[in-house]
Amino acid sequence: MDPRLTTAAVVVFGIPAILVGYIIVAEQILKLVPKRLQGRLRPVLWILPAFMFLVAFLIYPTINTIILSFQDRASREFVGLDNYEYFFTNNNTLSALKNNGLWLVFFTGFVVGLGLLIAVLVDRVRYESVAKSVIFVPLAISFVAAGVIWSFMYAYQTPPAPQTGSLNAVVTAVGLQPIPWTVNNATNNFALIFVGVWMWTGFAMVILSAGLKGISTELLEAARVDGANELQVFRRIILPLLMPTIFVVATTMVITALKAFDIVYVMTGGNFGTDVIGTLWYQERFVNRDAGAASAVAVLLILTIIPVMVLNIRRFQAQEATR
Repeated sequence: MDPRLTTAAVVVFGIPAILVGYIIVAEQILKLVPKRLQGRLRPVLWILPAFMFLVAFLIYPTINTIILSFQDRASREFVGLDNYEYFFTNNNTLSALKNNGLWLVFFTGFVVGLGLLIAVLVDRVRYESVAKSVIFVPLAISFVAAGVIWSFMYAYQTPPAPQTGSLNAVVTAVGLQPIPWTVNNATNNFALIFVGVWMWTGFAMVILSAGLKGISTELLEAARVDGANELQVFRRIILPLLMPTIFVVATTMVITALKAFDIVYVMTGGNFGTDVIGTLWYQERFVNRDAGAASAVAVLLILTIIPVMVLNIRRFQAQEATR
């Protein structure tokens, strides 16, 4: 029998069976405990499996990665801060950091901006559900598939060969020279970012549209009756009331931008100056076989995400406190 089938069977049937068995055993143990203690112990026993999974698959790997980041490429000797010094003094790593900055600014800005614009516009049409479905479809495609699709869209052939890529076919049809979208340093990063924007705009639109639906129509109509035009209604009423939702979407997109990997790996492999932190980590760990440098990259990525998460949690707590 194929070992992959055995593994799949264990995952699909074995793990749920173990969890059910654990619940049954836990309840039997609780029957042996005085009733006054059962109420306190039951939550602990029910949460324990999730906590163990958290320790095994999140806390332990994180701690181990931090330790590895202070060791050499073979994880045998401690080298102090050498791996971090390498990160901030190497041109390739600084280039990847700069590219992540481009993703952070342009990807987040365009996804949130277009999502908000589309959410406001489709809220006014009769075919709203159809329009939202069409715009949301790209998110249902895997990142790898999206990268393959847009690789064909950006395909470039050296003139005078005919252009097979859709974009260059349009460019040459209007009399311009074809553009090597993913090779040219002036366009490749933005071409990759556009693919991410194409995929995630639907997500932002759906979330922001849900927030828009929560705004009282009576409030909007009252503003219009008082003489406010549509731009004023948007700036003075809709935008302030949507700010908590916009903030949540923006922080989600910031984290997504920092973790960018699939699109870059599929379309360029990090070549031609398109490396980001994710592809840099892959290069160090699986190509250069440098566990220390790769771990340092992972730790720095974690450190960049933590402030965003803390800010998001604090805003959520402040919002809950006002309710």
